[in-house]
Amino acid sequence: MVGVAVIGAGYWGPNLVRNIQATPDLRLVTLCDLDVERAKAVLGRYSTVRATSSLDEVLADPEVEAVAVATPAATHLPVAQAALEAGKHVLVEKPLAANYADGLKLVELAEERGLTLMLDHTFCYTPVVRRLRELVHAGELGDIQYIDSVRINLGLVQPDIDVLWDLAPHDLSILDSILPAGVTPVAVAAHGSDPVRVGRACVAYLSVQLSNGAIAHAHVNWLSPTKIRTMIVGGSNRTAVWNDLDPTQPLAVYDRGVDRPDDESLRVSYRIGDMVAPALQGGEALRGVMAEFAASILEKRAPLTDGRAGLRVLAQLEAASASLAAGGTFVPLADVNGGTL
Repeated sequence: MVGVAVIGAGYWGPNLVRNIQATPDLRLVTLCDLDVERAKAVLGRYSTVRATSSLDEVLADPEVEAVAVATPAATHLPVAQAALEAGKHVLVEKPLAANYADGLKLVELAEERGLTLMLDHTFCYTPVVRRLRELVHAGELGDIQYIDSVRINLGLVQPDIDVLWDLAPHDLSILDSILPAGVTPVAVAAHGSDPVRVGRACVAYLSVQLSNGAIAHAHVNWLSPTKIRTMIVGGSNRTAVWNDLDPTQPLAVYDRGVDRPDDESLRVSYRIGDMVAPALQGGEALRGVMAEFAASILEKRAPLTDGRAGLRVLAQLEAASASLAAGGTFVPLADVNGGTL
């Protein structure tokens, strides 16, 4: 069993604690938070897990082989860097760091030390996204033609980041997970507005040009009175539609669409076929995150959402910010990452 410490007992920390304790290959050793009484409250009165406010104490403990970082985003770099320098494997919440350059420091440090650096891109471990990935990679949808995502609700307006940095990482990490080999994002454009005048975009539209000529689009919004969580993955053979708010049929695959012309007339034909709702395995996504974290450490392999995946998301977020500042023009990702991805 891999001994793990959770750093941060706030909003997400208790979820990490619960799922680590339910993962057979992991053993929770310590919960660390600046408010040690809050950490004790999360653990409960009869827990044998230690509670501490000292990160140095955690990193000096030989029983702790790995840490799960659930602290504010601005602290991800110093906490994760200290853990890696202490020889600990690291699981960190999104985003990997506040910017691409800082994220690259963490990735290179982990690679130099031979340590696992994994992102808690939880949606990538849901049964729906796992099935979407299988459908795309097996070629069942055909060539990807477009991806359209909507993630809106009456959400918490963040004090330090805009709606793109708050919500779009979910869509970008899913995109990174499901794209087939050879298809990559090449440029990003973003448009946003601040109708309530809080000093940052509260409504935004993100477009990602893909290397095969297709486009992926995401609408993120803190101000919508209704909650919508949908993603459409359009392929040349079939189209998958994911409605995250439908518990009975979250994923549907349609054999309907437009077929390209096969002659010079340029007349398209329409295909009206069946709809299939694939059977999905149950299970909590965060449990899958913890199982992958343990397996990547024990098997000494890169996890599905490794540090490089986190870097690819950061590169697109930085390009989106640059586009927003420039009035919505497309920003090539090479301008952000220097071609290192």
